[in-house]
Amino acid sequence: MSAPITFIFSVLLLQLLFASLTSAADGSWQLLQKSIGISAMHMQLLRNDRVIMFDRTDFGPSNLSLPGGKCRNDPTDTALQVDCTAHSVEYDVFANKFRALTVQTDTWCSSGSIMPDGNLVQTGGFNDGERRVRVFSPCRTCDWNEIPNGLTARRWYASNHLLPDGRQIIIGGRGQFNYEFIPKNLAANKINLPFLSETNDKGIENNLYPFVFLNVDGNLFIFANNRAILFDYINNQVVRTYPTIPGGDPRSYPSTGSAVLLPLKNLKAAAIEAEVLVCGGAPKGAYLNSLKGVFMKALDTCARITITDPNPQWVMETMPMARVMGDMILLPDGNVLLINGAGSGSAGWEQGREPVLTPVLYRPDNGIGSRFETQNPTTIPRMYHSTAALVRDGRVLVSGSNPHAFYNFTGVLFPTELSLEAFSPAYMDAKFDNLRPTIMSPMSMSGIRYRKKYTIQVVIPGGKVDENSVSVTMFAPAFNTHSFSMNQRLLVLGNDNVTALGNSTFNVEATTPRSGNLAPSGFYLLFVVHQGIPSRGIWVRLW
Repeated sequence: MSAPITFIFSVLLLQLLFASLTSAADGSWQLLQKSIGISAMHMQLLRNDRVIMFDRTDFGPSNLSLPGGKCRNDPTDTALQVDCTAHSVEYDVFANKFRALTVQTDTWCSSGSIMPDGNLVQTGGFNDGERRVRVFSPCRTCDWNEIPNGLTARRWYASNHLLPDGRQIIIGGRGQFNYEFIPKNLAANKINLPFLSETNDKGIENNLYPFVFLNVDGNLFIFANNRAILFDYINNQVVRTYPTIPGGDPRSYPSTGSAVLLPLKNLKAAAIEAEVLVCGGAPKGAYLNSLKGVFMKALDTCARITITDPNPQWVMETMPMARVMGDMILLPDGNVLLINGAGSGSAGWEQGREPVLTPVLYRPDNGIGSRFETQNPTTIPRMYHSTAALVRDGRVLVSGSNPHAFYNFTGVLFPTELSLEAFSPAYMDAKFDNLRPTIMSPMSMSGIRYRKKYTIQVVIPGGKVDENSVSVTMFAPAFNTHSFSMNQRLLVLGNDNVTALGNSTFNVEATTPRSGNLAPSGFYLLFVVHQGIPSRGIWVRLW
């Protein structure tokens, strides 16, 4: 073979190789807003398809003015006592518009959850916000309503979860080795939880924003630092102590990994299995080293455990890339999206390096070694204080990133980020439109009851449907901040029967969860998934 032909053959081979590599990556990115005026440190989807986002009040003036010349007067604020700019916005997902909201007290590193009535009840923060409860009701003109001294203890870096009885539990926070409830009980409302002090690394912590999930037995799985317990919050008893993650590296803030309760399946079984997946974080010593300008490589491992198993053990897996400060978002098809974060360092001001621009898809039903798939990258670093949230059409909104104090856009390694993007997983590609179900009934906002069979009518353009390839899923929208999506939950209802009605129309029968231990009462997104391609969701209220 002559040299020119060899050269051409080599070029073609490289092109083919490159094509195969790029085709392995999926998903697409869209810049929705170059600036929403604030940096989205906290994010929550509401039942009216608006997303509430906010940062903190002691951050200096934002790039979004409050309407009508309104100003916030706060003599205790550590940055601006009179601030005429917004630190919270409401984003309309389908109109792609936003409006300024007013928070009165400091929401820095706070927490929250959607209540059964659909209101966002949000708690704590810093300084004058540390014992505040804030309520946001979904309506076109609503704004924040604040309740002074709504909390018994100061809550900064705490985690919240909705309970089957309709209350929120608020666990931990800086210097708080206890929990409380809202609405408050008549009895003493601050209850000690020694596990939080046991997992506190002196001078580092590594137990903030603990990962909290409601188990199928009604107890709470609580993970902090590198280990977990199963906790009976009603009787204030530790039911089970889980093994330490192999290697013992911390996964909680500021060595920030992320975690999800994997989709709950086989909901009619007598014993339902529940699994937790914890991914990424920073190794021991990373936080203190980052303060000295030494940025250790983030963890590239995930740890998975069946929390309902009689003898639970962590199973380790290796991610395609190391990631600290990443987010884990459950998708309606049952897969998990790993997104945002850094490749080295830890959480904190100027303490992260090597932004991870490439999302990774995790397929929990695949075998070990074939669960991770890299996706197409973004161009915008999402470091400390970035957020992500699933919305009704199946996209994932991504925003935020203020890896240093204040709104600095120049003279820093990673500027404060005000943009809003959407990541569309591969299932949204137009090539799957003939497989994509469209829900015709019930109407969105319908009420559904526990342990009942319902019929969902869908149109599937392709017209040919294998009953085994159709599944109904229900998703509980989460309060996302600091790499943890509080209250996030996906239930796989499957299907009881699929009936063809003609004209590409089908009735899909599915049975709702049997109790609030599986799915606390409230608003969920309901999807029909066909051959891995989800419909646009509809809102349902479970009670």
